[in-house]
Amino acid sequence: MTEFSLSRSVWRWHVTAGIVVLPVLAWMAITGALYLYKPELERALYRDWIVSRAVAPPMPVADMIGLVEAQTGGRVTQVVRPAAAAESWRMAFTARDGAARMAFVRPDVGLVLGTSRAGGPLELVKELHSLSVLGLPGNLLIELVAGWAILLVLTGFYLWWPRAGGRALSLAGRLGERRFWRNLHASVGALAGSVILFLAVTGMPWTAFWGAGFHAVVARQQIGRPPAPAPQAHGHDAHLPWSLRGAPQPPASTHGDLGPGRAVAAAEARGLAAPWILDLPAAPGRPYRLSAAAERTGDVRILYIDPADARVLQDIGYADFGAGARVFEWGIYTHQGRQYGELNRLVMLAGCIGLLLLALTGPILWWKRRGRGASAGPGDGRRAKGGLIVAATIGILFPLTGASMLLATGLAALLRRLRAAPG
Repeated sequence: MTEFSLSRSVWRWHVTAGIVVLPVLAWMAITGALYLYKPELERALYRDWIVSRAVAPPMPVADMIGLVEAQTGGRVTQVVRPAAAAESWRMAFTARDGAARMAFVRPDVGLVLGTSRAGGPLELVKELHSLSVLGLPGNLLIELVAGWAILLVLTGFYLWWPRAGGRALSLAGRLGERRFWRNLHASVGALAGSVILFLAVTGMPWTAFWGAGFHAVVARQQIGRPPAPAPQAHGHDAHLPWSLRGAPQPPASTHGDLGPGRAVAAAEARGLAAPWILDLPAAPGRPYRLSAAAERTGDVRILYIDPADARVLQDIGYADFGAGARVFEWGIYTHQGRQYGELNRLVMLAGCIGLLLLALTGPILWWKRRGRGASAGPGDGRRAKGGLIVAATIGILFPLTGASMLLATGLAALLRRLRAAPG
C-alpha cells in the first residue's frame, strides 16, 4: 500500500469515527457539562426545597423517617444527611404506586418541603448523559461511542501532528477558507483531545459489556473490592464507589432491630461525619449501611451495622481497595470533576466545550474537503501505519468497538464496489 493510500485510509477512519460518534458525543458534552454543576443548578431550581431554614438541631432519625412516611404515604429506603446545617435532608422512598421518589425534608421538624423523581431533580440529566433511559441498548451505544471516540482522538493526533517546520496550533486563513477550519479543528483537537480521551476511557467501567468484563477480571485477580461473605441486602448502590456496587455484604443478626438511630450513632462513633448516606435494610435482620457522601477517593468509607446490637460488621475505606479498583475509582471521580476540586471541574468543562467545537467544525471541514481525500506528505506513510496499528489495537481492547469497525469496513467496501459497478 502506498504512503498516500495509507494516509487516505487513516483519514477515512477518522472521518468515519466522526460521523459515527460526534452527534452522540455532542449530546454527552452538553449533558455532562450540566451535570458537572449539579449542586449549583439544583440550588437555583429548587432553592425553597434545599434551604431548610431549620431553627433547631435535627430530630432523631427514626422519628424523622416516621413523619416522612406519614406525609408521603411511602416507605423510606434511604436517608441523606448534608454537611450544611441549613440544608434539607433527603430521603428516598417508594411511593404507594411503586414509583421511586425523593423527599426534601426540614430536619428539625420532619416537614417534607417537596418531592422529586428518584435521585433528585437533576437525575434525569445523568440518565440522559449515560443514555440509561434507553436501557441496555443505550448502555451498549455508550460503549460503542466511547470506543470510537478513542479512535477518533488518536487518529486525529496522528493526522494533525505538526510536521517539521509546522505549527502545532494555528488559526491561519480566512473564515470561509478550508485552511481556517482545518487549523481551528486541529487546534481544538490538540488542546481538548487529551481530556476527551480521558473521559472516553474512564467512562468504560460503567458499560454493560466491556465494563462487566473488566469487573470480572479485577475480581478474579483479587485487585478490586474487599471480599464479603453474604448475599447483597440493599438495592440502592448508585451512590457507592463503582467497585462496591452490587457487592455482597456481611451477615447480620436476625434477633431484633435497635433502629436507624443506633446504627447512625455507631457509625459516627467510628468517625463517620456528615455528609453521609444511610441505606435501610431491605429485609429484617439485614445490616444498616452507612457511607460517606464522598467527593474524592480518599473520602470513601462504607460501614455495615448489625441491627440487633449496633455492632460494626464491616468498615471499608479506600485503603482497603485493590489496585484495579483504586485506579478506576480515581478515574471515575476525576471524570465527574470531583477529585481535585474546582480546577478538576473546570478542566472537564473545557473538555466538554472542546468536544462541542469539534462536533461543529468537523462537519464543516468535511464538507469543504469532500472529494479531496488525504494529502500525502513527508512522513505520512509512517504516521498512517501507526494510525492503523492504533485502530487495530482499539478494536482488540474493546471488542464491541472492534466488531463495529469490521462492520463499517465491510459496508464501506460494499459501497465502493457498488459505485464502481457499471450501469
